[in-house]
Amino acid sequence: MEDTFNIIEQRPREPVGWLETKLPKYVMTRLQNYIEVAKKTPISRNDKLAGNISKSLSLEDTDDWFFRYILLEFIKQFNISYPTYVPTISMITVDAPYCLNNFWVNFQKQHEFNPMHTHNGIFSFVIWVKIPTEWREQHALPISANSIIPRASDFEFHYTTMMGNVMNHPYLLDKESEGGMLFFPANLIHQVYPFYNCDEERVSISGNIWLDTTVRQ
Repeated sequence: MEDTFNIIEQRPREPVGWLETKLPKYVMTRLQNYIEVAKKTPISRNDKLAGNISKSLSLEDTDDWFFRYILLEFIKQFNISYPTYVPTISMITVDAPYCLNNFWVNFQKQHEFNPMHTHNGIFSFVIWVKIPTEWREQHALPISANSIIPRASDFEFHYTTMMGNVMNHPYLLDKESEGGMLFFPANLIHQVYPFYNCDEERVSISGNIWLDTTVRQ
């Protein structure tokens, strides 16, 4: 056969995921101090968040410490890990620097939850400060024990594949999860399931990273 043809392999242009780490004790100590300050002069964020929870308070990143020493490292690593990922909003102001735009702490009680949602901005993060439950015990409760998808007390990402399949990635939370941090694109869908049979609060910190269009690099 004289005619020849080439078969060219093609892949999606924007593979993307998220980053995770265990924050050092000195970082968690500073974040706990931020929480204590917020409790003394509380500014509620409940009306600005998707969470169906009792209390969310604004945090202040004193001297931009957390942004400069922690978050900028995550931004740098994310761009290395996922070099082809380009957030749509960055096409508008590519010369603007990053900034920490929103920063808050959630106090989640039993039966409360965070429905499926996304955040505003370029990147977002979650940090688990206190997890008073153990996922094995939560999954063994009658509400979850007989389910093929037990999720009581879990955190979960949701995303769609190129073939249109909806996938999920749960994080099973317990005491060992404290100090854990996830860093992800702000428009990545995620949710927090309720926990049960525990009177203690689950405490977590979240925030959003934007482009500061008031400053030019």
